[in-house]
Amino acid sequence: MMRKHINKLYYIIPVCCLFPFFSAPLALFLGFILSVFQQGESPLKTGKLTKYLLQGSIVCMGFAMSVQDVVQTGKSGFMITIVSVVVTMLCGMILGKFFGVDKNTTTLISGGTAICGGSAIAAIAPVIDAKNNQISFSLAVIFVLNAVALFIFPAIGHLLNMDQTHFGYWAAIAIHDTSSVVGACSAYGEQALQVGTTVKLTRTLWIIPVALCIALYNKNSASKISIPWFILLFVVAILIGNYFPGMEETNGHLNWLGKKGMMVSLFFIGTSINLEEVKKSGLNTFLLGILLWAIIATLSYYWITLAF
Repeated sequence: MMRKHINKLYYIIPVCCLFPFFSAPLALFLGFILSVFQQGESPLKTGKLTKYLLQGSIVCMGFAMSVQDVVQTGKSGFMITIVSVVVTMLCGMILGKFFGVDKNTTTLISGGTAICGGSAIAAIAPVIDAKNNQISFSLAVIFVLNAVALFIFPAIGHLLNMDQTHFGYWAAIAIHDTSSVVGACSAYGEQALQVGTTVKLTRTLWIIPVALCIALYNKNSASKISIPWFILLFVVAILIGNYFPGMEETNGHLNWLGKKGMMVSLFFIGTSINLEEVKKSGLNTFLLGILLWAIIATLSYYWITLAF
């Protein structure tokens, strides 16, 4: 009977996400609490739903973004994106050897930290022929750190007196998944949200060259690389929102829908965090992920504060 009542929350909480009092961190936290009660056995199969809902939400938010701001943000963040991706991958490989983590798991965690969390892991895994346990361990580390980032990054940003532009750049570079970047930035402010989303999606495109380089290094020409096509739709949404007349009110509604959809996505992401997988990941794997995360967060903070 208790489980039956808990199962109803999987339908009730997404509806609550539509109300103003609901926030991104709260949605993720409630999802995680449900996952703990259900021991990782969700009554809903939300894997693909969460993926497409998150991508659709980002596209919807694009309708309210300024072309000029997006172009300027993309140009400003291009160099730091290149450097941070390369540095993160190299540091990850070094730390992986130091902590004795196997090569595939190290590559997955490094790629997830360098580019865009779970999406990067999903794209790189078939390239290196990763085993299921290596993928699940890597995802467990990234998901936990993402959940932590959503809560602590806005607090750290306020503590360091970061303006919204600086925070948007920093969150996009230092937080793994697009969902947590959007969630943390939306809690910080509208300008932070626009900057963070733009830089993160630009960063997501690095899935393609990084996966290609890994495939060439492993000499695995048969590997398939997942291309993030939804970014093209995001660009189309920005163009429509800026250059189609009479769209102002509709753009506002779509932007609202995108933000609420993002909260529902975070709730479902929270329900997918499996404590058993987290425990199996091992201390060294978590130390690798945490230390690599701390390095990129620290270096990117100092670069952003000095360069912008």
